[in-house]
Amino acid sequence: MAKIQRLPVDLANQIAAGEVVERPASVVKELIENSLDAGAHRIVVTTEFGGKRLVRVEDDGEGMEAGDARLALERHATSKIRVSSDLAAIATLGFRGEALPSIASVSHLTLRTRARGLAAGTEIRVHGGTVASVTDAGCPDGTRIDVEDIFYNLPARRKFLKSDAAEAGQISRIVSQLALGAWPVGFSLVAAGRRVFDCPPAASALERLFQIYGDVSDLIELQKEAGGLVVTGYLAPLAETGPKRGPQNVFINGRLVRDRTIAHAIADAYSIASIKERSPEVHLFIAMPLDAVDVNVHPTKAEVRFREQSFVHEVVRRAVADALGQGPAPALTLTSTPNFGGPVGDTLPIPGVLAGGFYPSRWRGPVPSHGGAEAPPPQLHGAFPTFAPIAPIAPDATDAPVAPDGSLRTASHPSAPTEIFAPLIPLGQFRDTFIIAVDAEGVAIIDQHVAHERVLYERTLERLTSGRLESQRLLVPMLVEMSAAAREALMTRAGDLERLGFEVEEFGGDALRVSAVPGLLGMSDAAETLRALADDLEGLDRGSPAEAALKHMSATIACHAAVKANYPLTYEKMVHILSELAETAYSTVCPHGRPVLLRLTRREIEKNFQRI
Repeated sequence: MAKIQRLPVDLANQIAAGEVVERPASVVKELIENSLDAGAHRIVVTTEFGGKRLVRVEDDGEGMEAGDARLALERHATSKIRVSSDLAAIATLGFRGEALPSIASVSHLTLRTRARGLAAGTEIRVHGGTVASVTDAGCPDGTRIDVEDIFYNLPARRKFLKSDAAEAGQISRIVSQLALGAWPVGFSLVAAGRRVFDCPPAASALERLFQIYGDVSDLIELQKEAGGLVVTGYLAPLAETGPKRGPQNVFINGRLVRDRTIAHAIADAYSIASIKERSPEVHLFIAMPLDAVDVNVHPTKAEVRFREQSFVHEVVRRAVADALGQGPAPALTLTSTPNFGGPVGDTLPIPGVLAGGFYPSRWRGPVPSHGGAEAPPPQLHGAFPTFAPIAPIAPDATDAPVAPDGSLRTASHPSAPTEIFAPLIPLGQFRDTFIIAVDAEGVAIIDQHVAHERVLYERTLERLTSGRLESQRLLVPMLVEMSAAAREALMTRAGDLERLGFEVEEFGGDALRVSAVPGLLGMSDAAETLRALADDLEGLDRGSPAEAALKHMSATIACHAAVKANYPLTYEKMVHILSELAETAYSTVCPHGRPVLLRLTRREIEKNFQRI
C-alpha cells in the first residue's frame, strides 16, 4: 500500500486556512484588504461575540459579476496577477487567491455582490468549503461577506480562541490600523450592536490619527525623501512622559507590515539620543518603487523583504533621528488661584541675579533711557567662563585609529542644532537645582544636572567616534573593592573602559586597581562611577555589541560628571549651560530618558490671565 496519498480537497483547504485564518481578526483583515483593492470609499465591519458568531464586512466597491463571484471562492483564483513577472511589482493588498476559500472552509460564509451597472446581484452560500447555493439577489453595488460560526468544523482550533472581549479587542485594533493606512476611505466598526467608532473619509493621515486616537498634538511630524524612498509619519517626542509603550504602525506602499528592519531602525534612532528602553508611539508611511520590496514572503502578507535592506534601514533611522532632534519640550499647564489668602507684597529681585540692571525688551525693541536716548544692552564683562564640568573635552595626542566594530555614530544629526534653547534668558535658580529662564514663547524650567548630563553625553559620543576620552593618570593608584560579578563585568569590557579614560586591572582579592580616570570626572566621583558602570554592564546581555555598551558607559560617566542638584550657579554659568545645550542634537532628554526642561507656554500664561 502506498504511503503517500493526495489529501482530500476539504482537508487541504482546512490546512491552508490554518496559515491565513488565525482568529476572527484575521478574517477582518483579509476581507478589508479585498474591499480596499475593490476601490471602496466606505467600509463597515460588524461583529458579534468577538467575531466568533459573526464577522460581516460590507463595502461600496466595484463588486463582481456572477461568474467572478463563483471563481473568487476557488483556491488560487485572483484578478490581481496574471503571469509570474507580476509578482515582482505587486500594487494590490491581496493577490494570492487564498483568503476567501480558506475562510469559507472553516465557517458558514455568505457572499452578496453586485457589479456597478447590473440590474441584479449574486448570492453564494458556502458551508465548510462546500458551495450550498448560488442565486440572484437584490443588493446594492459593492460586496458584503458574512462569516458565521468560525471554526465550527474545527473544534480543536475554536477552543484556542480567547474570550469574546479579547477577540473583539483584536478586531478593533486591526480595523484601526487598516483605517489609518487608508485614511481617504470611511470606516465604521459595530460590535455587539454598539458602534465602536465611525471615521468618515479623512483629508490627511493626521486627521485620521485624530479620529482614531484623539488628541495627537504632542506627536512630531516626520518627512524625508532619499533614493526613491519617501518616509512620512508621526512619532512620540523623546521627552514623552506617557507610557513606555505605544502603538507602532508601519505601512509600506499602503500595506500594514511587521518588519524587523524598520523596527530596528526606529529603536536605533531613539537609542542614539537615550539609552532608556521604550517602545514609543510611531506611525510611519513609507513609499518605494514596487520592485524594491517583495511582499510575497508570508501567507498573511504581513512581512516583507527589501531589495536594499541596509539602505531602507539607514533612511528610516535618519528620518526618525532628524525628527526627534527637532522635537518639543513637555508643556506645563497652569491652575489659576483667584485668592492668594493675603496681601501681595512688592516684587523683589532674585538675589544676585539681574539686580539693579537695566535691560531692553527682546520682543519690543530697545527701551529709552531717562534722557530719551536708547539704553545700551546689558554687558556681561568678559567671555562666558568655562568651569570644569562644562569645559570641552581636549584632544588626546595618543589617540589611535578606532576599529570599525568599536565605532560609534555621533549623536548629532545632519540638520542644524535645535533652537529650543537658543533664545533662553536665565533669570535665576530654584533651590539651587533648576534654572528658571524665559524666551519669546514662555517660561522654561531646566534641570541643571540633566541638562549638563545631556551635553557631556553627546560630547563623549562625538569624541569616541574619532578616538578616546582624555585621561588623567593618578600619582597613587586607587583600589576599589566590589563583588566578583561586578569585577568580571568591568574586566570583560576593559578595552571599552580604556577608551573612556579608565585604566583598570585586577589587584587580587575583592579589589581592582585604578591607574587613570577620565578627565571629566573628579577624583571623588571615580570609585562611585566604576561601581555604577559595573551595574550597567551586568544588566546588559553578554552578547551586546560594543556600541551598546559604550553608550551605557558614556551615559553613566556623563551622569556622574555633570553638575549636581543643590549646586549654586552664577548667572554666567547658567548662560553657558543653556548655550552649550542649544548646540546639542537632542536637547529635550538626558541619555537616561529624563526630561531636560518643562515649558510654560506663552499661550498658557495668557489664557490663565484671561488675555485671550
